[in-house]
Amino acid sequence: MISKIDHIEIEVSDASEMAEFLEKLGYEQHRQTEHHGESYEYVPGDGEGPLFEIHTVSGEETPGINHIAFSVDDIQEESERLEEADVDSIVGPYDVDKTGRTITNFRDPDGNRFQIVSDDD
Repeated sequence: MISKIDHIEIEVSDASEMAEFLEKLGYEQHRQTEHHGESYEYVPGDGEGPLFEIHTVSGEETPGINHIAFSVDDIQEESERLEEADVDSIVGPYDVDKTGRTITNFRDPDGNRFQIVSDDD
């Protein structure tokens, strides 16, 4: 079942500047990866709430929310359920080595991107 928000990816003009901003809000750096060139992941200091993944825009990207991702226990089962429900533009599941996760992307009726994710254990 899809329910808990796992993370929200935000594309920003300057990832370092956004990282400093999140720290002012009480967020703590979870990790830094090479996903999207260089990506920072921040979690709330109190542990309550979704992770923010941020990276600096490049090319034709524009600042804003790239996607919202939900955690699931069985990504294969959820991906199949989305297909059966005729959800639009399903891509996945596939592994992302740089983050250690398996993801499936899909779109809402307005074309906004969403994901379901499962940590690779």
